[in-house]
Amino acid sequence: MNTIGKHKYGVWGLIAAFVALVYLSTLFFYRVDLTAEKRYSVTPATRTLLQDMDSVITVKVFLTGDLPADYKKLSIATRDLLDEFRSLSGNRVQVSFEKPGEDITNDTAKVALYDSLSRLGVVFEKTETIQSEKETNQLIIPSALVTFRKGQRPIAVDLRSSRKIFKQFNVVNDNSPQEDVEATRNAAEALLEFKFADAIDKLTRKYVPTVAYLVGNGEPIDFKVNDLGESLRNEYRLAVFDIKKGYPDPAIIDALMIVKPTQPFTEEDKLKLDQYVMNGGKIIWLIDKLHAELDSLMRSHAEYTAFDRGLDIDDILFKYGVRINPDLLQDLNCSKIPIVIGQNTDGSPKMQRVPWPYYPFLSAHGDNPISKNLERVLPIFPSSIDTVKAPGITKTILLTSDTNSRRISSPAIVSINSVKSDEDLLSFNKSYVPVAVLLEGKFSSLYSNRISQQVMDSVQRVTGRPYQAQGNKESKQIVVADADIVTNAISQTAGPLPMGLLPLENYRFANREFFLNSIDYLVSRNKLYESRNKDFVLRLLDKTKVEAQRGFWQLVNIVLPILLIILFGVFFQWQRKNKYQA
Repeated sequence: MNTIGKHKYGVWGLIAAFVALVYLSTLFFYRVDLTAEKRYSVTPATRTLLQDMDSVITVKVFLTGDLPADYKKLSIATRDLLDEFRSLSGNRVQVSFEKPGEDITNDTAKVALYDSLSRLGVVFEKTETIQSEKETNQLIIPSALVTFRKGQRPIAVDLRSSRKIFKQFNVVNDNSPQEDVEATRNAAEALLEFKFADAIDKLTRKYVPTVAYLVGNGEPIDFKVNDLGESLRNEYRLAVFDIKKGYPDPAIIDALMIVKPTQPFTEEDKLKLDQYVMNGGKIIWLIDKLHAELDSLMRSHAEYTAFDRGLDIDDILFKYGVRINPDLLQDLNCSKIPIVIGQNTDGSPKMQRVPWPYYPFLSAHGDNPISKNLERVLPIFPSSIDTVKAPGITKTILLTSDTNSRRISSPAIVSINSVKSDEDLLSFNKSYVPVAVLLEGKFSSLYSNRISQQVMDSVQRVTGRPYQAQGNKESKQIVVADADIVTNAISQTAGPLPMGLLPLENYRFANREFFLNSIDYLVSRNKLYESRNKDFVLRLLDKTKVEAQRGFWQLVNIVLPILLIILFGVFFQWQRKNKYQA
């Protein structure tokens, strides 16, 4: 009897211990990341951001419900990541998954709700599936809304990847490349940490950097830079600085943008920029070395010569470590433009989209913190860049062309049909030609031992700081040999288009993302951009082998477990029968 009682109490003790263990496990969140690429680990910068939070952030994820398999996987990855965020922040990241408008029966009210969400940046997708000859439409909302304080504009997070991955295709014969959906969704998972951490940082930061648009040398100030201004206005203090009226102050202006100047820089202009850099200022140079515009070609309906703009900035860029070459870069992996090839029967012009090597696709071919994991960037008449010796300066290639490139030296002839023969095709024999370069370090002044004491005294009198022959602070510069990466086209009907979108195209390249990443890298005081460099290895099954061995693996996964259970039951009954019969 005592033995039975002890056994009874022991069972109840085990049950109580199990219940206590389960309850304690709900209070703590911990997991061990055993993946080779640390798929489920956050970067130190994100961890610090979350642990330093002192207020509650609310995250509403709209990617939920009955979803296709690829979006279901993305939804699960989002949930796992935000659970990690909640744990690291001490439950200050509050997460909910909901379908907006699910309980609204009035169609007008639902449309109004979706319209308000769309204005905040929430994206919607409609998918069509056909099953049993029946077509089904489904609305998917692959977005999340991150909210901080009441009255503050929330930030919408697009859970999809800004980098679409395409299958191999023939640029001449194929109308458009086919997207590799599995690889694109995988890239989306890799970017989730950066997107949510960046949104939280922008909502909770105490200091908002100032970014200034430089004018004074013929930079565009019209609708061609409309998207640039709108994109920056939401995230930074945006200012306009006239280089002719004073020296930029790095204590006030965190970064300067020099976008498509068309007039030469004077020595005084360059001295002002030089001293800005020497005192820790950051600059992004977006330069069109040659004058080459599609409008000029369309107006002339013939060939024309692209000529050097004569900006007179070669010396200062050379001193800092780069040279923008006086050439035009082409690549066979390029965008297409519509041209008139004849007339339709009704007399209207007949259009055809043809590859245009002057619009080469650019991408990252290395580990860099700005353009890695980005979709392709589209330039317009870019030039090439060479890096040159600059002591103490680290140079990182951000964007390059593809594997079938060539450079046309100035004076470069621009024509509609620039590839006329097999010999022309064979000349596309260069690979990964640089177009954008990051420079980091303490720069040396262009004017060291070149200016008089009178000029140095003038610098100190105007700026309140002595002339610096050597940088006294670490600085960063980004040099891009094409300015049209950040300008936008203007439609006669729709007005200014987003940067990276060509007229008559239904696809937007990652120009805006590259530009915003560049600005963020220049002015960021943390290192959240490191999380952008995550790579998730896509471990896919061999579809051919799966199809060939389908029957075998169905047998192993379905029939074999059932047989094992039956055999275990038969063995257990046989053993029990023998035991109790004895």
